[in-house]
Amino acid sequence: MGTGSKKVLIVDDEVKIVEFTEVYLINSGYEVYKAYTGKEALAIFQTQRIDLVLLDLMLPDISGEQICNEIRKTSKVPIIMLTAKSGDENIIHGLDIGADDYMTKPFSPRQMVARVNALLRRVKVETPPDQREGIIAFHKDNLIINHSDYTVKKSGENVSLTPSEFKILYTLANRPNKVFTRDELIHIAFEDDYLGYDRTIDSHIKNLRAKIEDNSKECRYILTVRGIGYKFGGE
Repeated sequence: MGTGSKKVLIVDDEVKIVEFTEVYLINSGYEVYKAYTGKEALAIFQTQRIDLVLLDLMLPDISGEQICNEIRKTSKVPIIMLTAKSGDENIIHGLDIGADDYMTKPFSPRQMVARVNALLRRVKVETPPDQREGIIAFHKDNLIINHSDYTVKKSGENVSLTPSEFKILYTLANRPNKVFTRDELIHIAFEDDYLGYDRTIDSHIKNLRAKIEDNSKECRYILTVRGIGYKFGGE
């Protein structure tokens, strides 16, 4: 395996799921790390440069939610949550705590690899030359979005966003006052091969508002256009 292989951490206490997931990822060129408990997962994450995490929400010692929260304190690494609960509220909750995508068990290993591939492509996606060094500032530099290094600052303070949150924010902010439907945001921010739940956008919007708005109930940046979608209202 080449030294440039992406590193994927699988966190799940079900041995069979870990084993078949590992096989498919290795066959797709990934380097795989395995953890069957939350403590093992955090120990690996703290000592290895992990590129993506497949995270089960039901673990025997530390919950997947707690692990996700710990990772998000220091890293924007893409996280795909694995859950046996397919209800909308469970999915939305997982996205709210910082996951980028989700898969419900049982899942197709081929679809799992496709999700991993798509999410990693979204993280490193190239932009046109005229946007690569783009810095977008709003409201007298209160909010600064820097596409060159994927950073966001609000009132001079760094704002920690997941890769998916950044893509949505940049897509909206790059065309202020243009109304985007959920489908358009999925297509533009996540590429055509996104296979997820369309209400994922709503969860990411909710998270973004909590991070960049002074008052998430009276938004001035990310505005809802009822019955259609969202637009960016910065000046």
